[in-house]
Amino acid sequence: MRPLPIDSLLPEIRERLELGRSLVLWAPPGAGKTTRVPAALLDLFPNGEVLVLEPRRLAAYLSAVRVAEERGGELGGEVGVQLRFESVCGPNTRLRFVTEGILLRRLMSDPELRGVRAVVLDEFHERHLQGDLALALLARLQRGSRPDLRLCVMSATLETERLAHFLGDCPVVASPGRQYEVTLRYLPEPDDRPVEKQVKSALLRLLPEDEEAQTGETAGDILVFLPGSAEIRRTRDELADVAQARGLVVLPLHGDLPLGEQRRAVVPRLPGAPRKLILSTNVAETSVTIDGVTVVIDSGLARVAGHSPWSGLPTLRVQRICQASATQRAGRAGRTRPGRCLRLYTRHDHDARPEFEVPEIQRLDLSDTVLLLRAAGLDPRGLDWLEPPKEAALEAAETLLRRLGALDEAGAENGGDEAGMGGGDGAGKGGGDRARKITALGRDMSRLPVHPRLSRLVLAGHGRGVGAAACAIAALLGERDLRAGAAFNEPFRGEAAGTDQVGASDVLLRLELFETARQAGFDRDRLRRQGIDAGVAGAVDRVRRQLERMLDGIPGGKGRRTHDEAREQALLFSVLCGYPDRVARRRAQEGSAPSPEVVLCGGGAAAISPRSVVKDAPLMVVVDAEERDDRSGGPGRPGLARARGRSKVMVRLASAIEEDWLLDLPTFSDPGLGIGEVTEVTWNAAAERAEVTWRMRYDRLTLSESRTPGRGGNPEVERVLREAALAASPGTFADAEQLDRLILRLSFAAAHVPEAGFIAPTESTPREALADLCVGRASFAELREASLLDALRARCGLDDAGRERLLGELAPEHVVLPGGRRVRIEYAAAQDPWIASRMQDFFGMAAGPAVARGRVPLILHLLAPNSRPVQVTADLAGFWTRHYPAIRRELCRRYPRHAWPEDPRTAAPPPPRR
Repeated sequence: MRPLPIDSLLPEIRERLELGRSLVLWAPPGAGKTTRVPAALLDLFPNGEVLVLEPRRLAAYLSAVRVAEERGGELGGEVGVQLRFESVCGPNTRLRFVTEGILLRRLMSDPELRGVRAVVLDEFHERHLQGDLALALLARLQRGSRPDLRLCVMSATLETERLAHFLGDCPVVASPGRQYEVTLRYLPEPDDRPVEKQVKSALLRLLPEDEEAQTGETAGDILVFLPGSAEIRRTRDELADVAQARGLVVLPLHGDLPLGEQRRAVVPRLPGAPRKLILSTNVAETSVTIDGVTVVIDSGLARVAGHSPWSGLPTLRVQRICQASATQRAGRAGRTRPGRCLRLYTRHDHDARPEFEVPEIQRLDLSDTVLLLRAAGLDPRGLDWLEPPKEAALEAAETLLRRLGALDEAGAENGGDEAGMGGGDGAGKGGGDRARKITALGRDMSRLPVHPRLSRLVLAGHGRGVGAAACAIAALLGERDLRAGAAFNEPFRGEAAGTDQVGASDVLLRLELFETARQAGFDRDRLRRQGIDAGVAGAVDRVRRQLERMLDGIPGGKGRRTHDEAREQALLFSVLCGYPDRVARRRAQEGSAPSPEVVLCGGGAAAISPRSVVKDAPLMVVVDAEERDDRSGGPGRPGLARARGRSKVMVRLASAIEEDWLLDLPTFSDPGLGIGEVTEVTWNAAAERAEVTWRMRYDRLTLSESRTPGRGGNPEVERVLREAALAASPGTFADAEQLDRLILRLSFAAAHVPEAGFIAPTESTPREALADLCVGRASFAELREASLLDALRARCGLDDAGRERLLGELAPEHVVLPGGRRVRIEYAAAQDPWIASRMQDFFGMAAGPAVARGRVPLILHLLAPNSRPVQVTADLAGFWTRHYPAIRRELCRRYPRHAWPEDPRTAAPPPPRR
C-alpha cells in the first residue's frame, strides 16, 4: 500500500478509541481517512463488526473496493458495501460501508446494533439530515445500553469543538493533508450565459496555457464542477468539438449513473492514456478522491437538497455554493502537483457567499424523520441533537403525519421514549402530553423507504388492489421527470408550451410514460426518440421493484384491479391519500371554457399550468406547484398570494378527485382540518336580516352551501342582529326626535324630582334598550315593527300607565296659556326647560308657569308679532313691572294695530292663532 498522510495517526486513533467511547477526526480530502481508519478499527475489534456511514453511493462503493483490495480480499468478503439498490456483503463481512438510509433502517430494525463494535460517520461536514439523526441516535445508544459502542466522526471541514463537546468532550485528532499550491482565478465580471457556454470559454482559455497538455502524457486531468446531470449532458454536447480536437476523453460523474460508469471517471489514468475531462456534480467535492486532476473549472453552483412546500417531497434546487465548498473544489487541483482553478464567478461574488452551508435539519421537511422516530418509540423533541430542529418544522411534520393517518390525534399520556432504541438518559425529555403515538398505518408507512406522502399513497393503492401501480407512481414522484430534460423539482419555466391533452391526472400521464419505457425494455435509443430519459426511467424502475418487494410483507391488498375505470379510480384516490392537504376546487367557469383558476383548501388561489392535462376537473389534488415572480414569470418564494388579480401560484401536477372521496379521509377535532359541516350565521346587509348558512367544507374550502333566513330564538341569530343593529345606531329604529325628547324628559324628572323614582338614562341606555329589543327577532324589519321607545320607557321605570301619567305631570310635553294656546315645552341637557310664544299669549298671567311640581319655572321666550324674541325671562311678574312699560311704547309704535294694555296681568289674551 502506498503511504498516506493519515497513516502516522492510526496508532493514536486506535488508542483513543480503545480507551474512550468517541473520537472526532479532522482530515482534509486525500489524507486517506475514508479507507485507512475503518481498516484500523477492523483490526482493533477482531470479533465485531464495523459500520462506515458514507453520505454518497459512489463514495461508499469505491471506498469499500479500495479497502478490500488493500487487505488482499474481494468485495463481499471481509469488506462489503450495502446501498439502497445493491448489497455486496457475505456471511463473513465485518467491515460494511453503508449509505445513510441503510444505517437508519438498521437502527430501526436492530436498535441495539448487536454485534457492531464501532461506527464511523464519514464526511460529516456535509450535515445531511440523516447524518445528524444517525449521530443523535448513536450518541443516545452509547449513553444508554451500549457504552461499549465506539463512534468516530470524520470530516474535511468541520467545527470540531462543538462536535467533540456533544460527544462528551471526546478527543479531537487532526491529520495533515497533502496539498500543492493551487492558483485561483476569477471572472473579471459576471457572465450571464448558460453554464455550458461559460465552461467552453474557460476551457479554451486554459488549454493553450498548459504546455504539457500538448503531449497528453504528463498533462493532468481536468475536473469541471456543474450543478447536475442535465447541465453535464448539455456541457458534454457543447464540448464535443473541443474534446475531439484536443484528444480529451469526456467522462460524466453524477449519482444517477450506474456505479460502473461512475468508476470510469475516478480511477487513475494509465500512462499514455488520453487526458480526462471529468464533468462532475459536487459528488467529487469531498466524497470521492480523483487522482491526477490538475485543473478545476468551478461553476460555483450545486443542486442543494430542499423540499417543495407543495408536494413536501425532497427537491434539488440549483443555488450558489458556500465558501467552504469552493475551497474544497479548488483543492482537487492540487492533490498530485501544483494546479489551477478557474472560478466562473467574480471575487466579489465569492466573498459575499456564506462561509458554510445551512444544515439540512434547518431547511428540510422533517416528516420522514419524525415518522421514523415515532415508529421507534422516540419523541423528536426528547432526542439530544447536535443542532435541534425548529419547533415550527416539527409541528408542521406532525400535522402532516396526522393528516396522513400515521399519528393519532390525541396526545400520548407519557413521554416519547416508550420503547426501543436502546434506552438512554434522554428518555421522555421534552415529550409529555405533546407526544403523539404512531398508528398501525404509521408503522406500515415507516417500513417503506420513501417520503411519508408516498408511503401513504402506496399503502392506499395496496389496500385497493393497485399496489404495483401505486409503487410505480411513488417512484415517479420521488424521482426526476421522465421527460428528457425536465424535472418535477425544477422551477416552472413559462406558460407558452401548453398541451391539448385532456385527462384526469398529470400523475397518471407519467405512469403511462413509464409503462411505455418498460415495454421498450428501457432501451436508451428507443426512449430518446420518444422524449423519455432512460436513466430516470431505470432509476424509477429500481425504486418500484424495491417498494413492491417490501409491500409483499404488508397485509391489506384486495387483489388486482383489472377493470380500467376501477383501476384509475383507485389510483386517483391513492394520490388523494398522499396529498390530503392539497385539495383544490376550480373557480366558476369563464365563458365556454373552464377557468384555469383554482381555490386551495389551505387558503388562497392558484392557476393550472397550460402544460397540465387536468383542464376541466372541478375538484382536484395539487401534487406540485410553485409560486411565480410576477415581474419575470420565474420562480419566487413558496407560499400563497394573489397580485393584480392574477394567481402567483402555478400548479404543475394535478390529479382529479371526487367529492365523495373526501368522506373516506381521516376526520379531526381541530376546526378547519378535514371534512365537516359548518353552520354559520351571517348578516345580509342588502336584505337587512340575519341568515343561517350551512356549508360542507374541507379545511378552508367550501364544497357546497345553502342559505336560509334566520329566526328569532336562535342565540347566534340574535347576536348577529344585535351587532348589526348597534352598528346602525338606535335612531334607525325610532323617530330620532321622539327618542331624544323622551330621554331629556326622563333625565329632567329624575334630576328635579328624585323621590318620583325615575331612572336617568345614560349615553348607553338607548343602545341597551335596542339590544333588549333584538331578543326573539332576526331582522331590521322586525325591530322597526317593535317599539324602541317602549323598550326605553320600560328600562327607565315607565312600566305602567300610572308612571306615564306621573312623568306627564313632572315633565309635561306642553303647557296651555290663558288664551288657550297649547305651547310645547322644550327640554335640553344641563338647561332649564323653556317655551316660546307671543307676548300677548301671556296676558292675563301674573306669574309664569312651572314644572317639576312647581320647583322649576319655565324659561319664557316672549316674542313680538313678527315672532322675534323681545325678552327672555323666568320671572314674568318682574318683567311686567320693570320692563314692560318701556317695551310697550316701542311695541305700540311698531305694531299699532295690536292691543298693548297698560296692565297685561289683567288683560284678556287674544284668541289662539289657527
